[in-house]
Amino acid sequence: MRLALAQLNPVVGDLAGNAAGILEACRRAQDQGASLVLTPELSLWGYPPRDLLLLPARLQEQQRALDRLTRQLARECPGLGVLVGLAEPSGDAQLPNLHNAIALVQDGQWRVVARKQLLPSYDVFDERRYFRPATAPAVLELPWEGRSLRLGLTICEDLWVEEELLGQRLAGPDPVAALGGQGIDLLVNLSASPFGQGKLALRQQLAAQAARRLHCPVVYVNQVGGNDELVFDGASFVVDGSGAVVARMPCCAEALQLWPLAAGEAAPAARSLPPPQPLEQLLLALVLGVRDYARKCGFQRALLGLSGGIDSALVAVIAAAALGADQLLALLMPSPWSSEGSIHDAEALAQRLGLATHTVPISALMGGFDAALSPALGQPPEGLTAENLQSRIRGTLLMAMANQQGRLLLSTGNKSELAVGYCTLYGDMNGGLAVIGDLYKTTVFRLCSWLDNPDSRSCRNALGLPAEGELIGAAIRLKPPSAELQPNQRDSDSLPDYTLLDPVLKALVERRHSPEQLAAEGTDPQLAQRVMALLQRAEFKRRQAAPVLKVSSQAFGSGWRMPIAAV
Repeated sequence: MRLALAQLNPVVGDLAGNAAGILEACRRAQDQGASLVLTPELSLWGYPPRDLLLLPARLQEQQRALDRLTRQLARECPGLGVLVGLAEPSGDAQLPNLHNAIALVQDGQWRVVARKQLLPSYDVFDERRYFRPATAPAVLELPWEGRSLRLGLTICEDLWVEEELLGQRLAGPDPVAALGGQGIDLLVNLSASPFGQGKLALRQQLAAQAARRLHCPVVYVNQVGGNDELVFDGASFVVDGSGAVVARMPCCAEALQLWPLAAGEAAPAARSLPPPQPLEQLLLALVLGVRDYARKCGFQRALLGLSGGIDSALVAVIAAAALGADQLLALLMPSPWSSEGSIHDAEALAQRLGLATHTVPISALMGGFDAALSPALGQPPEGLTAENLQSRIRGTLLMAMANQQGRLLLSTGNKSELAVGYCTLYGDMNGGLAVIGDLYKTTVFRLCSWLDNPDSRSCRNALGLPAEGELIGAAIRLKPPSAELQPNQRDSDSLPDYTLLDPVLKALVERRHSPEQLAAEGTDPQLAQRVMALLQRAEFKRRQAAPVLKVSSQAFGSGWRMPIAAV
C-alpha cells in the first residue's frame, strides 16, 4: 500500500477551493500509484476557521463541498481513498455542537472515521468554543494483502501527551495509550500545528515516542501556509517503529510525497529532505507568513518605511523574498536628525535588493505641525511629544501611499520594542502586518548576521534573493540602534541594552516568571521590576497593533490576553 502525504495550503473558509485542492492532490497521488491520501486537520476548512464554524450557512456549504468532492473523486480516481478533515455536526441541541473530525472519502461515499479527543484551548487555540471532545479511540480498517490493515487515527493535539517531553500536557485522555491494545499497524496524525522555534524537533520526538509505545510507524501530516498571524510550516514526516525518521517533507512549502507501507519496501530516502537549520526555518516561516497574508488578503504589492536601521532592513529582505522586489516599494523619510549614514545605508540596501524607493523629507511637515500646535500648547511641541509627532508624520505618509496605491503596509517594529512600548501608536506602529513583531532585537541581529554569512547562500538563492556578498550589510548590522528622533539619540538612552533586556522579556512573556523569580535566579531586581512595569504599561499599545506573525511560544496576538486596566 502506498500512502500519499498531502501537505496542503488551504485558504480559511474557502470550502470549494480547498476541496478542489484536495482533489488535485488526489489526482497526482493516483498517477503515482497511491492507495490512500492523507490531508491535514480540518483540511476542508483551513485552520483555524474560528467563528466561521458558528455560521449555519457555512456548514451547509461544507456539506455541498464534501458531496461534490465525493462524486468527483469516484469519477476521476476510482478506488482511491482520502482522509479529509472536517467539522462534523453532533446532531443534537447541546453546545458545542461540532466535532473536529476526519472523514474517509472513497468509492462514491464518505463517512466520519475519527474525532479529536484533546481539544486545545490555550495560547492561540480555542477549540472548546466550537467542538466537543471524542471519548473513544479511532481505528480504521482497510483491506491490504489479504487481511485488514488497522490504522490508528489521531488529530494534532491527540499526539501531544508526553509529559516528560512537554513538561505538562492538556488534561484528558491519552489517545496514544488508548490505541495500545488495538493491534494497530500504523498510527496516523493529521495536524495543523503552527510554526514555532524548536517545534519541528519536538513533533518528531512526540511521534517517535508514540511509535515506540505502539510498536508501529507513525505518519505525521501537517498543514502548511500562513493564516492571519499563524504560520504553518508543514515539515510532515514518517517515523518507523523504532522512532527513526524515514521520510521528511519540505519546510514551509506545499508538497505531495508517497510513502510505501508494503513489507520490505524502503522509504524513498532520496526524497527525504534534511531539516533546515533553525535560522533558515525562521526565515522561511516569516517569508511564507508575509506571502500568504498578502495573497489571501488580496494584496499583490507592499510598502514599508526604510530608515537605514536593522529592523526595516530585515523586513525589506523578508518582503522582497515573499512578494518579489518588483512588488515592494520603500519610502525614505529623513528628518533633520537623520544621519547621512542612515540615508546612505537605506539607499544601498534598496539597491542590493533591487527595490524602488521614494524619498519624502519631513522637515517642512515638522515645521508645519510646530506652527499649528504652538498657539494651543503655548509653546512648540517638545520632548516625547515632538518625537512622537515625527513618527506619526511618517506613519501618515506611509498610510497615504498605501491607500493611494493599494499596497499592504508592513510594520517594521520588533518584539522588544512592542513589549516595552518603545513604539508610537499611529506612527511606526501603522501597518497591516507586523512582520518581525515576534522577534526580539537580539534575534533580529542573529538572523541578519546569518543572512550576511555564506551559510545562507543556498537559502537566499532559493528565495530569489541576491546570493553573493552581504545582503543586510555590515554598516547596518554594526551601528548602534537608534530611532533618530533627536540629535545623537540611541535606544540605550531609554532602554537597557538589548542583551540585558531580551532575556528578561523572554522570561516575563514566554515563561510567565515574576520579577521576584527573576531576582532569585540572579537578575538585577531593579532591572526586573523596571522591565515588568514597562511591559504592563504598554498593554494598551499592543491591543491596537497590527497582527504579529507568530514564531515563538508566546507572541503578542490572539494568544496574549492580558487586561489593559490592571495592577
